[in-house]
Amino acid sequence: MSDILKTLSKLIADLSPEMRSTLFELLRPEPEPIAIIGMGCRFPGKVNNPKEFWQILKDGVDAITEIPKDRWNIEDYYSNDPKAINKINTRWGGFLEQVSRFDPAFFNLSPREAAYIDPQERLLLEVSWEALEDAGQVVTDLAGSKTGVFIGIYNNDYLLLQANNKIDNYTGLSAYHGLAANRISYIWDFHGPSVALDTACSSSLVGIHLACSSLRNKESDLALAGGVSLIISPISSIIVAKSLGQASDGRCKTFDSHADGFTRGEG
Repeated sequence: MSDILKTLSKLIADLSPEMRSTLFELLRPEPEPIAIIGMGCRFPGKVNNPKEFWQILKDGVDAITEIPKDRWNIEDYYSNDPKAINKINTRWGGFLEQVSRFDPAFFNLSPREAAYIDPQERLLLEVSWEALEDAGQVVTDLAGSKTGVFIGIYNNDYLLLQANNKIDNYTGLSAYHGLAANRISYIWDFHGPSVALDTACSSSLVGIHLACSSLRNKESDLALAGGVSLIISPISSIIVAKSLGQASDGRCKTFDSHADGFTRGEG
Protein backbone atom coordinates (compact mmCIF):
# COMPACT_ATOMS: atom_id res chain seq x y z
CA MET A 1 0.00 0.00 0.00
CA SER A 2 2.88 2.35 0.81
CA ASP A 3 4.30 1.89 -2.72
CA ILE A 4 0.92 2.82 -4.23
CA LEU A 5 0.73 5.96 -2.09
CA LYS A 6 4.26 6.92 -3.08
CA THR A 7 3.39 6.46 -6.76
CA LEU A 8 0.19 8.51 -6.40
CA SER A 9 2.08 11.25 -4.54
CA LYS A 10 4.67 11.40 -7.33
CA LEU A 11 1.98 11.54 -10.01
CA ILE A 12 0.17 14.36 -8.19
CA ALA A 13 3.43 16.25 -7.66
CA ASP A 14 4.10 16.07 -11.41
CA LEU A 15 0.73 17.65 -12.24
CA SER A 16 0.47 21.33 -13.04
CA PRO A 17 -1.03 23.57 -10.28
CA GLU A 18 -4.20 23.91 -12.37
CA MET A 19 -4.57 20.13 -12.71
CA ARG A 20 -3.92 19.58 -8.97
CA SER A 21 -6.58 22.15 -8.12
CA THR A 22 -9.06 20.44 -10.46
CA LEU A 23 -8.28 17.02 -8.95
CA PHE A 24 -8.71 18.21 -5.38
CA GLU A 25 -11.99 19.85 -6.35
CA LEU A 26 -13.28 16.61 -7.87
CA LEU A 27 -12.25 14.60 -4.79
CA ARG A 28 -13.69 17.04 -2.27
CA PRO A 29 -16.71 15.48 -0.49
CA GLU A 30 -20.10 17.07 -1.00
CA PRO A 31 -21.04 19.32 1.96
CA GLU A 32 -23.70 17.91 4.24
CA PRO A 33 -26.98 19.88 4.01
CA ILE A 34 -27.51 22.35 6.84
CA ALA A 35 -30.85 22.14 8.64
CA ILE A 36 -32.63 25.16 10.07
CA ILE A 37 -34.25 23.60 13.14
CA GLY A 38 -35.58 26.60 15.06
CA MET A 39 -36.40 30.29 14.70
CA GLY A 40 -37.25 33.30 16.85
CA CYS A 41 -38.12 36.83 15.80
CA ARG A 42 -39.59 40.24 16.59
CA PHE A 43 -40.92 42.47 13.82
CA PRO A 44 -43.13 45.56 13.46
CA GLY A 45 -46.84 44.83 13.41
CA LYS A 46 -46.86 43.14 16.85
CA VAL A 47 -44.98 40.14 15.46
CA ASN A 48 -43.42 38.02 18.23
CA ASN A 49 -42.80 34.69 16.50
CA PRO A 50 -42.32 33.21 13.00
CA LYS A 51 -45.97 32.12 12.74
CA GLU A 52 -47.17 35.71 13.26
CA PHE A 53 -44.57 36.99 10.80
CA TRP A 54 -45.77 34.57 8.14
CA GLN A 55 -49.37 35.62 8.81
CA ILE A 56 -48.77 39.35 8.23
CA LEU A 57 -46.88 38.51 5.03
CA LYS A 58 -49.83 36.41 3.82
CA ASP A 59 -52.30 39.15 4.77
CA GLY A 60 -50.24 41.96 3.22
CA VAL A 61 -50.22 43.94 6.48
CA ASP A 62 -48.61 47.40 6.35
CA ALA A 63 -46.61 47.64 9.60
CA ILE A 64 -45.22 51.14 8.98
CA THR A 65 -46.37 53.68 11.61
CA GLU A 66 -45.50 57.14 12.84
CA ILE A 67 -42.55 57.32 15.20
CA PRO A 68 -43.83 56.28 18.67
CA LYS A 69 -43.84 58.97 21.35
CA ASP A 70 -41.79 56.77 23.68
CA ARG A 71 -38.85 57.00 21.23
CA TRP A 72 -38.72 60.78 20.81
CA ASN A 73 -41.03 63.70 20.16
CA ILE A 74 -41.12 63.87 16.38
CA GLU A 75 -42.31 67.49 16.47
CA ASP A 76 -38.89 68.47 17.85
CA TYR A 77 -37.04 66.88 14.95
CA TYR A 78 -39.33 66.84 11.91
CA SER A 79 -39.05 69.16 8.91
CA ASN A 80 -40.42 68.63 5.41
CA ASP A 81 -37.23 70.27 4.14
CA PRO A 82 -34.67 67.44 3.75
CA LYS A 83 -31.86 70.02 3.96
CA ALA A 84 -32.98 71.47 7.32
CA ILE A 85 -30.15 71.27 9.86
CA ASN A 86 -30.47 68.48 12.47
CA LYS A 87 -33.97 67.60 11.27
CA ILE A 88 -35.61 64.46 9.86
CA ASN A 89 -37.83 64.72 6.79
CA THR A 90 -40.07 61.78 7.74
CA ARG A 91 -42.43 60.75 10.54
CA TRP A 92 -42.46 57.08 9.61
CA GLY A 93 -40.78 53.78 10.30
CA GLY A 94 -41.27 50.16 11.31
CA PHE A 95 -41.16 49.90 15.11
CA LEU A 96 -41.35 47.15 17.71
CA GLU A 97 -43.44 47.45 20.85
CA GLN A 98 -42.20 47.45 24.46
CA VAL A 99 -38.47 47.35 23.71
CA SER A 100 -37.70 48.68 27.20
CA ARG A 101 -39.16 45.66 29.02
CA PHE A 102 -36.75 42.93 30.09
CA ASP A 103 -36.49 40.26 32.78
CA PRO A 104 -32.83 40.33 33.93
CA ALA A 105 -33.31 37.59 36.54
CA PHE A 106 -34.17 35.07 33.80
CA PHE A 107 -30.67 35.57 32.39
CA ASN A 108 -28.95 35.86 35.79
CA LEU A 109 -28.24 39.55 35.29
CA SER A 110 -28.46 42.21 37.97
CA PRO A 111 -30.97 45.05 37.42
CA ARG A 112 -28.14 47.61 37.42
CA GLU A 113 -26.16 45.75 34.77
CA ALA A 114 -29.29 45.18 32.67
CA ALA A 115 -30.06 48.91 32.65
CA TYR A 116 -26.76 49.61 30.89
CA ILE A 117 -27.00 46.79 28.36
CA ASP A 118 -28.02 47.94 24.88
CA PRO A 119 -31.71 47.01 24.35
CA GLN A 120 -30.60 45.35 21.11
CA GLU A 121 -28.56 42.88 23.16
CA ARG A 122 -31.45 42.30 25.56
CA LEU A 123 -33.67 41.55 22.58
CA LEU A 124 -31.08 39.12 21.20
CA LEU A 125 -31.02 37.21 24.49
CA GLU A 126 -34.80 36.80 24.42
CA VAL A 127 -35.05 35.81 20.77
CA SER A 128 -32.06 33.44 20.82
CA TRP A 129 -33.64 31.63 23.78
CA GLU A 130 -36.90 31.35 21.82
CA ALA A 131 -35.05 30.03 18.75
CA LEU A 132 -33.38 27.31 20.81
CA GLU A 133 -36.68 26.49 22.50
CA ASP A 134 -38.37 26.30 19.09
CA ALA A 135 -35.61 23.90 18.01
CA GLY A 136 -36.27 21.64 20.99
CA GLN A 137 -32.81 22.34 22.43
CA VAL A 138 -32.25 22.30 26.20
CA VAL A 139 -29.87 25.19 26.85
CA THR A 140 -28.28 23.57 29.92
CA ASP A 141 -27.45 20.49 27.81
CA LEU A 142 -25.57 22.71 25.35
CA ALA A 143 -23.21 24.09 28.02
CA GLY A 144 -19.62 23.43 26.98
CA SER A 145 -20.66 22.44 23.45
CA LYS A 146 -19.31 23.81 20.17
CA THR A 147 -22.33 26.06 19.69
CA GLY A 148 -21.43 29.14 17.64
CA VAL A 149 -23.08 32.57 17.79
CA PHE A 150 -23.04 34.89 14.76
CA ILE A 151 -24.80 38.24 15.15
CA GLY A 152 -25.16 41.17 12.75
CA ILE A 153 -25.43 44.52 14.54
CA TYR A 154 -24.51 48.08 13.61
CA ASN A 155 -26.82 50.60 15.32
CA ASN A 156 -25.30 52.33 18.35
CA ASP A 157 -28.27 54.42 19.44
CA TYR A 158 -28.18 53.42 23.11
CA LEU A 159 -24.61 54.65 23.50
CA LEU A 160 -25.68 58.00 22.03
CA LEU A 161 -28.36 58.25 24.72
CA GLN A 162 -25.76 57.47 27.42
CA ALA A 163 -23.43 60.25 26.27
CA ASN A 164 -24.68 62.81 28.80
CA ASN A 165 -24.72 60.38 31.73
CA LYS A 166 -21.95 59.69 34.20
CA ILE A 167 -19.45 57.30 32.61
CA ASP A 168 -18.56 54.38 34.88
CA ASN A 169 -17.51 50.74 34.65
CA TYR A 170 -20.94 49.74 33.31
CA THR A 171 -21.03 52.26 30.43
CA GLY A 172 -19.02 49.95 28.18
CA LEU A 173 -21.89 47.46 28.23
CA SER A 174 -23.71 49.66 25.73
CA ALA A 175 -20.60 50.53 23.71
CA TYR A 176 -19.07 47.31 22.45
CA HIS A 177 -20.88 45.48 19.67
CA GLY A 178 -18.81 42.37 20.29
CA LEU A 179 -20.80 41.77 23.47
CA ALA A 180 -23.96 41.21 21.40
CA ALA A 181 -22.65 37.73 20.57
CA ASN A 182 -20.28 37.21 23.49
CA ARG A 183 -22.97 37.70 26.14
CA ILE A 184 -25.11 34.92 24.62
CA SER A 185 -22.10 32.58 24.52
CA TYR A 186 -21.07 33.47 28.08
CA ILE A 187 -24.49 33.18 29.73
CA TRP A 188 -25.12 29.71 28.30
CA ASP A 189 -21.49 28.56 28.24
CA PHE A 190 -21.27 28.01 24.48
CA HIS A 191 -17.73 27.16 23.35
CA GLY A 192 -18.08 27.71 19.60
CA PRO A 193 -17.10 30.90 17.71
CA SER A 194 -18.74 34.06 19.06
CA VAL A 195 -18.83 36.77 16.42
CA ALA A 196 -20.57 40.14 16.12
CA LEU A 197 -20.16 41.77 12.72
CA ASP A 198 -21.07 44.98 10.98
CA THR A 199 -21.45 45.02 7.21
CA ALA A 200 -24.25 47.60 7.38
CA CYS A 201 -27.54 46.40 5.84
CA SER A 202 -26.16 42.93 5.01
CA SER A 203 -24.92 42.20 8.55
CA SER A 204 -27.39 39.44 9.46
CA LEU A 205 -27.06 37.78 6.04
CA VAL A 206 -23.26 37.70 6.38
CA GLY A 207 -23.75 36.28 9.89
CA ILE A 208 -25.78 33.40 8.45
CA HIS A 209 -23.11 32.83 5.79
CA LEU A 210 -20.38 32.63 8.47
CA ALA A 211 -22.54 30.30 10.58
CA CYS A 212 -22.93 27.93 7.62
CA SER A 213 -19.18 28.04 6.96
CA SER A 214 -18.47 27.32 10.63
CA LEU A 215 -20.76 24.28 10.57
CA ARG A 216 -19.20 22.93 7.36
CA ASN A 217 -15.68 23.44 8.73
CA LYS A 218 -16.64 21.58 11.94
CA GLU A 219 -15.85 24.64 14.08
CA SER A 220 -19.45 24.51 15.33
CA ASP A 221 -21.85 21.63 15.90
CA LEU A 222 -24.80 24.03 16.26
CA ALA A 223 -25.07 27.72 15.42
CA LEU A 224 -27.26 30.67 16.33
CA ALA A 225 -27.29 33.24 13.54
CA GLY A 226 -29.21 36.45 12.95
CA GLY A 227 -29.22 40.17 13.45
CA VAL A 228 -30.82 43.01 15.38
CA SER A 229 -31.68 46.67 14.86
CA LEU A 230 -33.51 49.15 17.10
CA ILE A 231 -34.05 52.88 16.44
CA ILE A 232 -34.09 54.59 19.83
CA SER A 233 -32.23 57.84 19.17
CA PRO A 234 -33.18 60.58 16.70
CA ILE A 235 -29.49 61.20 16.04
CA SER A 236 -29.01 58.06 13.96
CA SER A 237 -32.15 58.85 11.97
CA ILE A 238 -30.84 62.36 11.28
CA ILE A 239 -27.53 60.87 10.10
CA VAL A 240 -29.31 58.42 7.80
CA ALA A 241 -31.60 61.15 6.45
CA LYS A 242 -28.65 63.39 5.59
CA SER A 243 -26.36 60.71 4.15
CA LEU A 244 -28.64 58.12 2.53
CA GLY A 245 -32.06 59.75 2.37
CA GLN A 246 -35.29 58.69 4.08
CA ALA A 247 -38.57 58.48 2.21
CA SER A 248 -40.75 61.40 3.30
CA ASP A 249 -43.95 59.33 3.12
CA GLY A 250 -42.47 56.22 4.74
CA ARG A 251 -42.67 54.20 1.53
CA CYS A 252 -39.78 52.76 -0.47
CA LYS A 253 -40.32 53.37 -4.18
CA THR A 254 -37.62 51.18 -5.70
CA PHE A 255 -36.68 51.98 -9.34
CA ASP A 256 -39.40 54.67 -9.41
CA SER A 257 -38.79 58.23 -10.60
CA HIS A 258 -40.48 59.43 -7.39
CA ALA A 259 -38.07 57.53 -5.10
CA ASP A 260 -36.77 59.80 -2.34
CA GLY A 261 -35.08 57.35 0.03
CA PHE A 262 -35.90 54.30 2.12
CA THR A 263 -37.77 53.66 5.37
CA ARG A 264 -36.00 52.42 8.48
CA GLY A 265 -37.31 49.45 10.42
CA GLU A 266 -36.58 47.38 13.52
CA GLY A 267 -36.34 43.67 14.20
